[in-house]
Amino acid sequence: MDPVLFGRDIERTPDTLRELSAALRESNPWAAPLDGFGDGSAGRRRLVLLGMGSSHFANSVVALRLQAAGMNAIAVLASADPLPQVDASDVVIAVSASGGSAETVEAIGRYSGRCSTIAMTNTTDSAIEAACDRHVSMLAGKEEGGVACRSFAHTLGLHLALLELVVGGVEASSLMTSSADAVEDLLIRRDEWLAPMSDLLLGPDGTAIVAPVRRLASAQQGALMLREGPRLPAIACETGDWSHIDVYLTKTTDYRMLLLPGSKWEPQLMDWCNKRESTVVALGAEIPGAASTLRYRGDEIDDVRLLTEAIVMELVAQRAWEEALH
Repeated sequence: MDPVLFGRDIERTPDTLRELSAALRESNPWAAPLDGFGDGSAGRRRLVLLGMGSSHFANSVVALRLQAAGMNAIAVLASADPLPQVDASDVVIAVSASGGSAETVEAIGRYSGRCSTIAMTNTTDSAIEAACDRHVSMLAGKEEGGVACRSFAHTLGLHLALLELVVGGVEASSLMTSSADAVEDLLIRRDEWLAPMSDLLLGPDGTAIVAPVRRLASAQQGALMLREGPRLPAIACETGDWSHIDVYLTKTTDYRMLLLPGSKWEPQLMDWCNKRESTVVALGAEIPGAASTLRYRGDEIDDVRLLTEAIVMELVAQRAWEEALH
């Protein structure tokens, strides 16, 4: 892995998101693999999403939304033991940017020949693609820095395209374009916000990233970026659950939090943080009591937040990683 190349990978994000947007305008890549899944004849058909790490983060977001729409969908770590049983009418989607995650390769092998299987990868001719009936490409381009960044955003984008197909109410191509504009805005203005935000968030006891459950993947990815690149301690937590899990750390540590807004449970979280003089940085909306707020283009749209907000911690992590090597 290389922090300089990682930085260049991040720089390419607006371009690849626009390329994905154009591809989605041409056709929905899920149309053939998921033919009939969302219509009235689907019956008890179930969608099982397999993945590890960032892939599982993204899978969990789409599974939650499919469930909320009344569909039978679950996101499962490919390393799970036991794995869910399936019927012949079910569909299993194996998600892996590299196409070679050992746990996902093994898990999808257990489903081959038992039900319909789809690989979603950022590569071609991978072990996971070979094990599946159909393939959907992430179209994120090669990530030279060795860190899954654009492929995470593209996984979320393609999951929105899946929702558009089987549930409706989403315009994935338009959201890709809006996210590209949002990322470009953040990149252009990073000299204004990146150093001050890094100083606030990278404390001696680590960093917490908190998000509503529908965008928890953003917090999980952001925390992973700090762990994977500069090897800094970081945790992710859901906003409501924070008051049952992480609140205790505000009493005994120099607690630093990036808050991704949008949960009705933010007031009780902020009450605890303000009483204990914890540092909270808000991203994408004004939060009373926050030490700092970073806004960006399109941040009033929840799905634009979903597609965009992880890049902030990618940039914080890349900066810290590069500085640590000099």
